[in-house]
Amino acid sequence: MPSRLRLLRFRPQEAALVAITAVWGSTFLLVHWAMEHSGPWFFIGIRFLVAGLISVIIFRRSMRGMRWSDIGAGAAIGLMIHLGYGLQTVGLQTIESSTSGFITAMYVPLVPFAQWAVFRKRPPAMAFVGAGLAFLGLLLIAGPEAIVTLSLGAGEVATLIATLPIAAEIILISVFAARGVDLGRVTVVQLFTAGLLGILTMPIAREAVPSFSWVWLGAAVGLGAASCVIQLTMNWAQKSVSPTRATIIYSAEPVWAGVVGRIAGERLPLTALIGGGLVVLGILASELRIVRRRATPVDDDSS
Repeated sequence: MPSRLRLLRFRPQEAALVAITAVWGSTFLLVHWAMEHSGPWFFIGIRFLVAGLISVIIFRRSMRGMRWSDIGAGAAIGLMIHLGYGLQTVGLQTIESSTSGFITAMYVPLVPFAQWAVFRKRPPAMAFVGAGLAFLGLLLIAGPEAIVTLSLGAGEVATLIATLPIAAEIILISVFAARGVDLGRVTVVQLFTAGLLGILTMPIAREAVPSFSWVWLGAAVGLGAASCVIQLTMNWAQKSVSPTRATIIYSAEPVWAGVVGRIAGERLPLTALIGGGLVVLGILASELRIVRRRATPVDDDSS
């Protein structure tokens, strides 16, 4: 039976995800700059509290009908946002935004395996190929020492761990969207949850409140607004876009991060650029499907 490779079809609902992916990719550099003036957990707290306040204004009319199911869904997603973005921000203290973008993209090949763990549905063969390519790309991004010792720096490790809750966030959004929770209420709860947990993490991480700076304030407010738009769009779009379909769109995020970082003067070595290419290739490979065509019946003309 002949077979052919097929990429998932692009749907109108996915246009919104394309737009927020570009926004998301451009935020890495802003966070990297903000880390020169603020600690990671304080910044995450302010960023998502601002996003929560904006979402309250947008969805103020629907807040009166808040249900426990909305609170539970929002809190679960908010916890994953807190862990994912928080650890990613910790990593941006010591690695460049382009590097962070490519490592963060490792969450995309992880989504099929997360679905396997949750829904007991084995990923297709190409998911394993994609994960292997992405991991090889990660080692090249981390540098020659990481290739020899298979070890990563603290910033790379924090960013790599962040991919796990980010992948879980994608799964949870789709799970709760299918259960019919209210989009606006869930968005408000998840953003406030991420923000409050960020502030509560500060004493655990022994992080002090930073001195006032227009850099971290401007970045926190701007990224807070961007986070509100991103999370709202994800919640809305993934009501009709599956996690697998969404992840192939999100694969462009490291490309945007790399382009913006390049414009800002970041210059990754050749090995890191090759590694970034392998990560993107791994992402695309993990979203390929092998479709087998059924043999066409041959009419028997011998009768």
